[in-house]
Amino acid sequence: MQTATLPQKVKISNKALFQEIENEMVILDLAKEQYYGLNDVGARMWHLLSEHGDTTVVVKQLQSYYDADELTLSRDLAQLIDKLRQAGLVTTE
Repeated sequence: MQTATLPQKVKISNKALFQEIENEMVILDLAKEQYYGLNDVGARMWHLLSEHGDTTVVVKQLQSYYDADELTLSRDLAQLIDKLRQAGLVTTE
């Protein structure tokens, strides 16, 4: 299995509406009329990506919240971004 590479910048699609519900995130892709769900960790990652867009800042913020090393957080974030990108919910640089 190929590992995803962490991009520097991430931009949330303007066709993605999102709402946090009980620490989880529900995302509606207006273009495809599909719903996506993220657990509490994914929801925090999405929120930080939408707020900062810079993955370096996001990883630092995640480190201050979770008891995990930078490599693990970077890998998990890269995998989430890759899935979001494939779904058309984000673009990357």
